[in-house]
Amino acid sequence: MGKKLFKTLAALTLVAAMLVGCGAPAADPTKTPGGNGTPTNSASDPAKNQDQPGNDQPAKTVDLSLGIWPEDTLTADIEIYKGYVATMKNLHPEVNCIPAYYKYATDTFMPMVEAKTVPTIFETWFTEPKKLIANGAVADITDVLKSRGWLDNMNPSIRELLSDDNGRIYGVPRDGYALGLMLNVELFEEAGLVDKDGYPLYPTSMQDLAEKAKIIKEKTGAAGLCLLAKNEAGGWHFSNIAWNFGATELCKDNLDGTFTSNLATPEAIKAMEFVKSLKWDYDVLTADPTNEDWGTGFMQLGTGAAAMYIGANDAVAQPTQVNGLPVDKLAMCGIPAAEGCRPYSLFGGTPYMFSKESTPEQIAAALDFLEVIGKAPLATDDAIAGMKADAQSRVNNGVPVIASFPCWTAKDFLDAQDAIVKEYSNVDAKMFNAYFDATKNNGLHPEEPGLTQDMYAELTKVLQEVLTNKNADVAALMRQANENYQKILDNGFKK
Repeated sequence: MGKKLFKTLAALTLVAAMLVGCGAPAADPTKTPGGNGTPTNSASDPAKNQDQPGNDQPAKTVDLSLGIWPEDTLTADIEIYKGYVATMKNLHPEVNCIPAYYKYATDTFMPMVEAKTVPTIFETWFTEPKKLIANGAVADITDVLKSRGWLDNMNPSIRELLSDDNGRIYGVPRDGYALGLMLNVELFEEAGLVDKDGYPLYPTSMQDLAEKAKIIKEKTGAAGLCLLAKNEAGGWHFSNIAWNFGATELCKDNLDGTFTSNLATPEAIKAMEFVKSLKWDYDVLTADPTNEDWGTGFMQLGTGAAAMYIGANDAVAQPTQVNGLPVDKLAMCGIPAAEGCRPYSLFGGTPYMFSKESTPEQIAAALDFLEVIGKAPLATDDAIAGMKADAQSRVNNGVPVIASFPCWTAKDFLDAQDAIVKEYSNVDAKMFNAYFDATKNNGLHPEEPGLTQDMYAELTKVLQEVLTNKNADVAALMRQANENYQKILDNGFKK
C-alpha cells in the first residue's frame, strides 16, 4: 500500500459493521471446487434470463462457485450461508450456488489459475491484488460495478489497491482491519493484573508487555504472549513490532517503479533483539513459536494457554466461538511501542476477487450474492435483515458484536451498520475502547509496499533462528534478510 492509502484511511474513524446473514436454511448444495460453468444469461436481472415471449424454455443455469463459503468447523456460519442460498434462489432462481471453500495461499493460487479451478469469487489480502492483476489471474469487473453504482461508493484508497494502471477495477472490499493486542481476561484476573473495577491492566510499552507477560507466566503457568514464527505470518506481525520500535519504513518506495529493502536499520535490529529477549531472557512465549501460525495463535489465546496475542477486530470469532473463550473474557488494546517511539497499528484487509475464467453472468451473480449477505454498499431491507440475522447469530454463539472499518462511503449503509452494532451489542465497550482509540486516525500504518509477502517470509526466517538459537547474531541475520529481500525486489521490479 502507498502513502495515499495511509493518509486516506488514517483520516477515517471507525464505524460499526459485521458479517451478515438472512433467510431460512436451504438444502446443503453439493460441495464442488471450481464449477465456473458456461452460462450466457444475466444473473442480476431475472427478466433477462427468460427466453423470448411464447417460448416456455426455462432460464439457463448460472453456476456460482463460492470460495467464500465458511470452513467446515464453523457450523453456525454454514447454516447462515444456507439461508443466503435460499434467499438467492428466491431472488435469482437461475443461480446455482456451489460451496467451494478456499483459503487463499500464495503457493496454491497460481496453480489453481493454471488448472482453471479458482472459485468464481474468493478472498485474498490487500497485499495481493496488484500482483494478481499484473499476472492476469483475476477478472476485470469495472463495467458491472459502474452499472450498479458501486464505484462511486468505494473508499477511494481501497479502490486504488484493486485497480490496474489504467484504473480498471478487479475486486471489491470485504472489510478492513487493524492489528491490536488481544487479551485473555481470565488469565489477567488470575495473575492479579486487573484494576479495581476488574478491567485488565493493558501493557503501555514494549517493556511493560514483557514484564506483565512474565508475571502471568509466573502466576498462572500460561505463556504471557503467543508470538508467531511460521510462514509469512511471523514477518507480518513482526513488521508491526518493528514500526513500534521506530523502524517505520521497512521497504522504501523509490517512486520510479523500484523499491529498496530497509530491514537492517538499528531500529529494526533492536525490535528483533526484543523478540529474542522474550524467549531467552523473559521466557514468556509458548513452547514452540516456530509452529505457531494465525490459527494456532487464537487457539492458544482462546483455550487459556497464552494471555496475549496480536489480532484484529475482524477475527474476534476465533478466540471465542472457535476456541471457547467466553465473550466477556476477551479484551483488546493497541500494540504498545518501545520507550520514546510512536505506536502504530498495521492496517490491512480482505478483498473479494473473481476468477478470470468467470463469465459476466457469474460475476453478476457473485455481486448479487454480496448484496444478499450485506457486503454491498446498499441498505436494502434484505441487506439489513441479513445484518441483523448475523448479529443475532454472533450473540447466540458468543462472538463480540463490535465496530469495523469503513470500506464503503455510502452514508445509509454506514448508518445501518452502526445501528445494528448498537442494537445487538453483547460486550462491555470498555473492554475494547483502548483498541479503538489506538487504531483511530494517525495510529494506522499501511502494510509495506513492494513484494510484501516475500518480505514477511524473510523476516520469519530471522524469527525462527533467534527463537531457536540463544547465540544467534541478530544484526548479521537482519543484514542477510535485507540482502535477500533486495534481490527479490530487484528481480520483481526493474526500471
